[in-house]
Amino acid sequence: MKDLTRRQFITVTALSAGFALAVHPIAAAVINTDAAGLIAGEVKIPVKDGQIPAYRAMPASGSNFPVILVIQEIFGVHAHIQDICRRFAKLGYLAIAPEMFARQGDVSKITDIQEIISKVVSKVPDAQVMSDLDATVEWAQKSGKGNINKLGITGFCWGGRIVWLYSSHNPKVKAGVAWYGRLVADSTALTPKQPIDLAATLKVPVLGLYGGKDDSIPQDTVEKMREVLKTGSSGSEIVLYPDAPHGFNADYRATYREKEAKDAWKRLQDWFKKHGVAQ
Repeated sequence: MKDLTRRQFITVTALSAGFALAVHPIAAAVINTDAAGLIAGEVKIPVKDGQIPAYRAMPASGSNFPVILVIQEIFGVHAHIQDICRRFAKLGYLAIAPEMFARQGDVSKITDIQEIISKVVSKVPDAQVMSDLDATVEWAQKSGKGNINKLGITGFCWGGRIVWLYSSHNPKVKAGVAWYGRLVADSTALTPKQPIDLAATLKVPVLGLYGGKDDSIPQDTVEKMREVLKTGSSGSEIVLYPDAPHGFNADYRATYREKEAKDAWKRLQDWFKKHGVAQ
């Protein structure tokens, strides 16, 4: 694996303003959260080999906000992920979504999902992601606005898997919420550990939100994860929505399920409050 201390060429230096091309057409149900009362927009996160773009949203007044790391799907930090950050900011959080694929490529311009996976996502090392998230937490602390003693993380699809990994990696995380993230897979040089490998020793409470009709995450792997979590002491839980497909919170896509998404969003808020992330 390439040493993260060596300079790498960062290809994505700015975020896309809209939706990734691969997700068009955009569904009529798409949620647009305004920025009234917020400071919201792009920032740069210093990392070991330069800087990566991120979307940050927080209340316009005040400080010492709880910090939520928002981890993207395979489509990058596009309009949906930016909207999620604004939703958190409306609740009093400093929410920040760093572009995790900045070195590997700009997925916002690729129209084919399989091409996104083969050309970009499959080349992203977990070690790089963990390092960039550490740098993002440091940025939040140095900003003077974020309270990293109240640190939470949430992520969707590709980012859901990262929630489990980063919650194991960083003991400062107070709680995580993973939306339909892969749990079981073969070990590779870039992805040596999977969530199920870490479940028994996990210390951070993670809430997993999964769909019973998810074609990409077999239900038996969700049940295996549940059983392994029971052998540990993290207090993590998994909620399975029987009729929900993969991406049931993606309001910009046909997979969106309003009932399940609203219930899951409420559970997320309750989980963060229960575990000391909220104000």
